[in-house]
Amino acid sequence: RVDYSGRSVIVVGPSLSLHQCGLPREIAIELFQTFVIRSLIRRHIASNIGVAKSKIREKKPIVWEVLREVMRGHPVLLNRAPTLHRLGIQAFQPVLVEGRAICLHPLVRKGFNADFDGDQMAV
Repeated sequence: RVDYSGRSVIVVGPSLSLHQCGLPREIAIELFQTFVIRSLIRRHIASNIGVAKSKIREKKPIVWEVLREVMRGHPVLLNRAPTLHRLGIQAFQPVLVEGRAICLHPLVRKGFNADFDGDQMAV
């Protein structure tokens, strides 16, 4: 419904650092698509926007490498509704994860007043 956003169930990610969150590939590519397209064109991997979008649609391995690189320089905001205080929205460094759920370090869940029984968060 809103550009550059996503929503998913949260699960525990004990291997993550406190400043990291795990983003599913589907959400990450949607959030950072314009940056990935620009990077593919700048590196001469794609000649134009259409070719870059087709590489993304086909899920070529180079796309995931570029996405990881792009994500390093762009923190994301995670929000768990209802946002009752300032810890309800926090910034994290995104990391690609498998699956369809957003991963969080277990120690940051308290600020969001979240648990891992089906709670959802927005990016």
